[in-house]
Amino acid sequence: MAPLIDNNVPSFPSTVAGTNFRFSAASKIGINGFGRIGRNVLRASLLRSDVDVVAINHTCATAKDLIHLIRFDSTLGSMHPGIRIVIENEHLITVGGKHIRLISERDPKNIDWHSLGIDYVVESTGKFTKRSAALEHVTLGRARRVIISAPNSDSSAYVFGVNSDKYFPDEDNNVISCASCTTNCVTPVLKVLNDNFGVEQGLLTTVHASTQSQNVLDGYNKKNPRLGRTVFDNIIPTTTGAAKAIATVLPELQGRITGVSIRVPTPSVSMIDLTVDTTKPTSLKEILDAFQLASKTYLAGVLSVCEEELFSSDFKGNPSSAVVDAAACIELNSQFFKMIAWYDNEWGYSNRLLDLAVLLNKGAREYLQYDHCQDVIYYSRKAELLMV
Repeated sequence: MAPLIDNNVPSFPSTVAGTNFRFSAASKIGINGFGRIGRNVLRASLLRSDVDVVAINHTCATAKDLIHLIRFDSTLGSMHPGIRIVIENEHLITVGGKHIRLISERDPKNIDWHSLGIDYVVESTGKFTKRSAALEHVTLGRARRVIISAPNSDSSAYVFGVNSDKYFPDEDNNVISCASCTTNCVTPVLKVLNDNFGVEQGLLTTVHASTQSQNVLDGYNKKNPRLGRTVFDNIIPTTTGAAKAIATVLPELQGRITGVSIRVPTPSVSMIDLTVDTTKPTSLKEILDAFQLASKTYLAGVLSVCEEELFSSDFKGNPSSAVVDAAACIELNSQFFKMIAWYDNEWGYSNRLLDLAVLLNKGAREYLQYDHCQDVIYYSRKAELLMV
């Protein structure tokens, strides 16, 4: 088995994780919204040579305030002191030798992405999740494509490695969704199970880290009263959109999977608990062997397998969408199994956003013609160049 952590990985790989496909030009990206996902996307981009963040649209008062958010992070850790950050002026900074334009616009229709040399916008404000709103980045801002970092009911959703081979760069796909972090975790697991053994039905529980939508102190939440309670002292049952989203990514599983979310008072790293009935009789060993094969071939860099008995903090900074916990998976009988998989709901998801941006840049057919078995890249979970 390949190790979960390999400190011999090159710091700035010239390939997308899990591929040996070399790119002639980096995807030029603009980040709209510099919250949790926006900041993770920026840091993740510094580890890659196939993407460049060219501009950030933010709501900070000054460039100095934004730099503080880049340098210091309670979850990610402080930026490595070797990464030099310079304020050129209030509208331009340099991070690790890369120039990044700063914009402060509340309305996306006022941003001319094209004039900044940007092709793809990562829409991470959490506000412009409808296609009509996100489309303004294209129609008025003249960006080529928009990737929404949230589930979206009126745009196509692509989970990298699962249904991203179906992407076609036509006008209907100028705004796409990266689905949710939980969907990005559970669908690779389901794909392996369904492709190899068939899935008759399943129940999903995601044990999910707290998010900014929850309250620090007890208050009111109009969508869900439970989410109005303090995040610190409570384990909170709620709904998850991932159960419905599974069918949009894996339509063959329509009506076969449902689930719930349990919010827990941790800042990052979540876990799925997936119980399935398989069509074919099999064994836990055969299932884990199938995950191992997928992790080294067609899902390399997206799904990985861990045989060590670890816990949530050990998966901080892990770039995989899903890390199958081999020691925690169990078998009741030859057709009834429980799968456990971990995911850094910020870092792993942000890496998939960047993978989609690269896919958009090259087109799905060209991008997917590589030998998955070669050049598999494993990152240190602490992403050592960016964190101390």
